[in-house]
Amino acid sequence: SSGRMAPKTKTVPETVAKKQKAQAKKTGHLLKSKVAQKKKTKALRALAFRRAEKYLAEYQRIENREVKLRRVAKEQGNIYVPAEPKLAFVVRIRGINGVSPRVRKILQLLRLRQIHNGVFVKLNKATIMMLRLVEPYIAYGYPNLKSVRELIYKRGFGKVRGSRIGLSDNAIVDKALGSKGISCMEDLIHEIYTVGPNFKLANNFLWPFKLNSPRGGLKAKVKHFIEGGDAGNREQYINELIRRMN
Repeated sequence: SSGRMAPKTKTVPETVAKKQKAQAKKTGHLLKSKVAQKKKTKALRALAFRRAEKYLAEYQRIENREVKLRRVAKEQGNIYVPAEPKLAFVVRIRGINGVSPRVRKILQLLRLRQIHNGVFVKLNKATIMMLRLVEPYIAYGYPNLKSVRELIYKRGFGKVRGSRIGLSDNAIVDKALGSKGISCMEDLIHEIYTVGPNFKLANNFLWPFKLNSPRGGLKAKVKHFIEGGDAGNREQYINELIRRMN
């Protein structure tokens, strides 16, 4: 004989075997959850696409109705008065120098703590009153759909457990607001733009927008927009300012 011994079978210590089993189980769970996550992402993407189409048709209907009402009024020799706007976008254009405590408090309530912060505001008697009181420090107006969409897609951050999280994924929106039927970015845009029943929740989920200094600068912060300055209500002209700051 060559004197070679039969190879020993290697026994794995029990603790190691347990560890390996647990690891295999963990890997299995991870794979399962990865697959589930992929499925969910895919489903959310499909849902977002369907909702986007639905909302597009809805926005188109609203626009067509406005055009029709305007035309009918013109034919009858009347002036068409559109419905009172429900949504404002408010930007803080001045710093904190010489701010009275009352004004500071209102700016805090509006979540406009820093210059060039912007927020959506639902317009009602109370909020209009608040905006008037802080008018010298803000520029505001009525954003169109393009502005709402661009702000949320380009500068949208959500509040997730107190942290500022970029809205890079529909899943972030779904996790925070899915229970209210707001599962994707298009749902969020629709809820804000139409000032839907869950506007407050959706708007509080959105972190105040941190905008750039406007390209081309501001004309005169201390003057009202009507006097050729920048402060106060600029109605639909807020959209032009958003373009320059976004």
